[in-house]
Amino acid sequence: MISKKHTKHLLPAKLVFNPSAGAARAHPIEIVDIIHELQAQRIVPEPFLVEPGCDLEGAVKQALEKGFRLFVVCGGDGTISAVARILAGTDATLGVIPIGTQNNVPLSFGIPDDIPAAIALLRTGKRVKVDLGLATCEKTVLTFLEGVSIGLVADLFPTVDDIQHGDLSKIGEVFKTLSSSPPAEISLFIDQKKKMHDLGHVVLVTNMPFMGFHYQVCPAKSFRDGFLDVIHMADLTKLELLKHIFLGIGMDRPEDPRIKHLRVRKLVIDTNPAMSVMADGIMLGTGQVTIEVLHHALSVIVNPTVLRPVEPKKLEE
Repeated sequence: MISKKHTKHLLPAKLVFNPSAGAARAHPIEIVDIIHELQAQRIVPEPFLVEPGCDLEGAVKQALEKGFRLFVVCGGDGTISAVARILAGTDATLGVIPIGTQNNVPLSFGIPDDIPAAIALLRTGKRVKVDLGLATCEKTVLTFLEGVSIGLVADLFPTVDDIQHGDLSKIGEVFKTLSSSPPAEISLFIDQKKKMHDLGHVVLVTNMPFMGFHYQVCPAKSFRDGFLDVIHMADLTKLELLKHIFLGIGMDRPEDPRIKHLRVRKLVIDTNPAMSVMADGIMLGTGQVTIEVLHHALSVIVNPTVLRPVEPKKLEE
């Protein structure tokens, strides 16, 4: 009798593997183990290693031309976002095997940290259309998957990322950035009308429900509802911001009333003095940024358990 396991049709996939993802872990993930698990699911991978200086965009586009329609990213949030940008607007599907440091994107999609379980989900998961965002700052235009940070969080990100990857020598730079970063006048324009004008250090615009240290900052399934979630931390001191960074912000705990939330399709954020703007870990520039949602721009395999009916939302809440 032929087992059900072996009745699955062979499924070709382009495997994008980042060996440096989650580099601080005790036991590095080996690509041979990933390939073995994929083959156990009768998924036939063509691997591509993400290394410094490699042409990831060229490799993904070449795979699209060769007919690949499943792209499996084995890496962290940064690698997942990079491939998502390239696949945006195509008929290809993104699958994820999380081996990164934070793994907020896989968490948002309901993908487990257990590698065999994540790979099995490539067969049993649900293919859905998810939203992306588009950020324009100075002359830079970038499609993003996770979100945009303006101000202190953008300034701190490169150093904190190094620390999370094991470089504890950068701790002093965190305090240096904190002490030297001034507040700015932050103006939010929605539908070309000024909605908010406050003094502050940080604005976050998210497409994923989870951010930071797995803080849920907006409803689950928000990655496919046609809106971006804006978190405006107005009038908070740096010490108060640090408290929220380490203790968390979000839906599962009481929140400071000065932290304001909006849901928008498009907005313009202006800062004076000009603050840094970062999208998915990539620095875009400083000053004014225009951000808009790209509804259902990417196909992704998610855990069916995260797919509940999305209630209709107003443009602003």
